[in-house]
Amino acid sequence: MPAPARTVTSDYLVIGSGIAGLWFAHRLSDAGRVMVVTKKTDVESATNYAQGGIAAAFAPDDSPARHCADTLQAGAGLARPEIVDIVTEAGPPLVRELARVGVAFSTFHDTQGREHFELGLEGGHHRRRIVHAADHTGLEIERGLIAAVRSRPQASFSEDVLALDLLLDTEGRCVGSLALDTVTGESVEFRARVTLLAAGGIGQVYPQTTNPPIATGDGIAMAWRAGARIANMEFIQFHPTSLYGHDVGGRAFLISEAVRGEGAVLRTLDGRTFMERYHPDASLAPRDVVARAIQSEMKRHGDAHVLLDATVIAPERIRQRFPTIYRQCFELGIDMTREPLPVVPAAHYVCGGIAVNTCGETSVPGLLAAGECACTGLHGANRLASNSLLEALVFADRAARKARDLELKTGASQSAIRDVTGLRFPAVESPADLVDRIRLLMWQEGGIVRTDRGLARADKELAALDQGPPGPGQTATPEECEAHNLLTVARLIVASARRRPESRGLHYNEDHPNPDIRFARDTVLSRKRRSLCSCIPQ
Repeated sequence: MPAPARTVTSDYLVIGSGIAGLWFAHRLSDAGRVMVVTKKTDVESATNYAQGGIAAAFAPDDSPARHCADTLQAGAGLARPEIVDIVTEAGPPLVRELARVGVAFSTFHDTQGREHFELGLEGGHHRRRIVHAADHTGLEIERGLIAAVRSRPQASFSEDVLALDLLLDTEGRCVGSLALDTVTGESVEFRARVTLLAAGGIGQVYPQTTNPPIATGDGIAMAWRAGARIANMEFIQFHPTSLYGHDVGGRAFLISEAVRGEGAVLRTLDGRTFMERYHPDASLAPRDVVARAIQSEMKRHGDAHVLLDATVIAPERIRQRFPTIYRQCFELGIDMTREPLPVVPAAHYVCGGIAVNTCGETSVPGLLAAGECACTGLHGANRLASNSLLEALVFADRAARKARDLELKTGASQSAIRDVTGLRFPAVESPADLVDRIRLLMWQEGGIVRTDRGLARADKELAALDQGPPGPGQTATPEECEAHNLLTVARLIVASARRRPESRGLHYNEDHPNPDIRFARDTVLSRKRRSLCSCIPQ
């Protein structure tokens, strides 16, 4: 990679423009110059596609303690109680603050004229606590926060810029990022006292995913190369109900869990319900249970999908509560008020990621992380529905407070810059070919159900794809960078899964179908050399 065409200096660098990155930027825009770098436009992030909402205890019969209990139960023994307590307690006041900033959540007025949040119900929750904006909550949060950040004179956006690698000084401290302007082709060096990685998830490592095309694991891969610890990558949540047979904007269209919360039920193609055979909560069971049950029924009957029957819900309620889902399905020729929806599981969320402490600090000094790319300990082995936006909000808030206190050097010596030619690019004819091979392999061997033999095969084949560096001075394209990041993420998922010879939460191994108390701990990968062979459990 040639020398950077330009250098941009700020106090705080934010990589990613979802809820975590935007809230962090909003919080710090009065403390210094904030630069938000995003690989597409400012509004493009996984936050946009969050239909259900953000979980927080507001109902008279609810409390943070009840929310905490549901989260711990879903986490299958790995959710950290102290983290769950922090997040569930912080949720209600921060959600109120989101509303004050300008996010228009759905509300109603009681008989005394007082306004309250309208609360939805989703799987694993035993109270109504899903604060939402109809069925486009993420889109509304994104709109409100972008408007808030753009109104601050010290906050700036760099759009269509792909972060390539983190910059470290001679002491191993993060001092910014090397990036590529995908419009001009120029490399850009972003320097900052504090860097927040909020680069989102990894869904594109699988062929069927609800994530947008930008979800290529860039943040996790960059952090790994910089030496950060990575935790719990084996826990990949597959959303049980994505619309079968239709691709919308390069992703599977998600049918929100809130639809089941309003009464929709899952059926096989012959019209029979089946979830009651798998869990006492039936169609409102935790997502890992529902996804495996659907896959089991599909395999048992030889069907390509199952049905989500929402015809039991009043048509006017569907159109009022789920206008986006109703409209999209109708445009695709399906009237969900009259006929069941064909659905299949799809990769949706990674519960693992960059290991952080209670303030969002990674193991690399000067580097913070929040949102889906971070592993905070909230989710454990399985994420409770609508806890993702909550986690991103709470940890972005805590990271912003920590960033104010950090006494870090400004800038770094030129000798400390990590050149992108240090990255290892796979020797394949095209990035698209590599990505297709990764996705097929991960779906077959690293998906909803795994085996020892399949994981060993995936490990071997992914290692074979990870071949030598490019020639001297060779410039990487955005597609090559993303393909390499997906390969890194795939290897981290498989390496983590092989270190867990049990079944727990989202990780199900047919050769070890039960939980094992010996593995009731996090899987942490650390990097001693430039090889995944150096991954070791901590």
